[in-house]
This record gives sequence, C-alpha cells and structure tokens, in this order.
Amino acid sequence: GIAIAVSITDLIILAVLVLCIYFSRTCRESWQAWSLKCFKEWSTILWLAIPSCISVCLEWWWYELMIVLAGVLPNAADAVSAMGVLIQATALIYIFPSSLGLALSARVGNELGASRPEHARATSLVALACAVATGLIVMLCTIVMRTVWGRFFTKDGAILVLTAAALPVVGLCELGNCPQTTVCGALRGSARPTLGANINLVAFYFVGLPVAGIMCFKIRMGLLGLWMGLLAAQGVCAVVMVVMLMRTDWAEEARKARELTANREEPDDDGENSDQRPK
Repeated sequence: GIAIAVSITDLIILAVLVLCIYFSRTCRESWQAWSLKCFKEWSTILWLAIPSCISVCLEWWWYELMIVLAGVLPNAADAVSAMGVLIQATALIYIFPSSLGLALSARVGNELGASRPEHARATSLVALACAVATGLIVMLCTIVMRTVWGRFFTKDGAILVLTAAALPVVGLCELGNCPQTTVCGALRGSARPTLGANINLVAFYFVGLPVAGIMCFKIRMGLLGLWMGLLAAQGVCAVVMVVMLMRTDWAEEARKARELTANREEPDDDGENSDQRPK
C-alpha cells in the first residue's frame, strides 16, 4: 500500500508539472515550432546533468549502505528499524537545503549569464548564511525532539532508545549537510557539477565509510557509529565546498558562462542571428 501511494503521488506530481507547463503564459510566449535543433548540443546538457545526478546519487547511496550495514549488527532488527526512522527525518529535513540549492542554482546561472559576477557572489553568500541558519535550527530541533520523533513511527522501546541516542548526531550531520547541499547549487549554477560529484565521492566513500566502519565495528558503537561516519563525511564535504565557494573567481565564471551561451549569437543557416529576428 505504501509503495502504491508513493507511485501515485509521483505520477500526480508529474501530471501537475505537465499541466503547469502547458498552461503557463511564459512557456506559450517562448514556444517556437518543432525543429531538429532540439536534438543538437545535447553533449553540453549531458555534461552538466550527469555529474549533478551522480553527486546526488553518491550521497543517497550512502544512506542505503548504512541500512545494509545496520543489518549486520547483533541487534539487526532494531537497528534497521531505527535507521529507517532516522532516515525519514533526514529525508524531511533535506527538503529545505535542496530547495535553497535549486533556487541558488537558477539565480547564480542567471547572474553569471547576465555578466553580473558580483551579484552571483552575493547571492551565494546569502544562501550560504541561510543554509547555516537552517542547519542550526534543525540541530536544535533534533536535540529537543530526540525522545519524541521515534514515537511517530513505533512504540517499541528498543527502537526508541536507539533513535533517541542517534538523533542529536543526525542534527549535527544536517548542520553540515545544509551548507553542503546549498553550495552544490552554486556549483551547478556555475557549470561545475563535476567538482561537487568529486567532493562527494571522496568525502562519503574515502572518509565517511572508513570512519563508519571503525566506529561501528571496531570501537563497537553500533548504530551510532554509522552516523558518526556520516558526520565525518558531511563535515569534510561542507568544509571543502565552502572553501571552494570562497575561492571562486566569479569574473572568470561569468566569462565561461558567456562562452557556453555564445552559440546563441551564431548566425543560422539563413545568415540571420536568432536573437535579432523580428518577433
């Protein structure tokens, strides 16, 4: 029943998006006739899209891996159940930095495309400040609600104990995840998604995974050790991404954005620029 409900929800979201596009005044005004040009320049799109997809997958696969590792623990049934409750918390929290990152990506791309590098920089810093504030609020909420959150899902005492012990660590993870996810938006907006994917790969699988293994199985911290590994990964990821953001040469990124959009100024087959045609 749950799987069917999720599938129906996704289909409804898709239908609503299609209807919004179909009835959107902006889309109608910008629509032109079908053309074979729709099938050109796909390499540029894929060059941006694939690393962005990989970056998100690397992070979410880590959560799936934690569920698998929780199943190896002596109290596997309770650990897996508690992990599910905790991951639901992270999924709910992820909505906020993800939305901020998507908005930042669009805004940074627009500012760089309009040759306003200082605006892109200022927007990124404001978004980063909002992300840090969000992370602090989330961390406080997880501490306050550590004995309450699990009760929304179960009454099992063992699961509630595990959830209450790990939830403050989840809050610390989100303190790093909120800025990290938001800065990823700035990297996408400045056409640098590969950088974000590489940082996620190193942070989660070359730092977080070994730390999780040591904490969980060597030091015998159990479920809490897995989240300590995620905390290490999120911390490294956030620090590196913020450093990369601060070191960004926005004027150079604006120049690259002009190069990426230079094909708009190229003449068509009839020798006329597409932007100069009469409406």
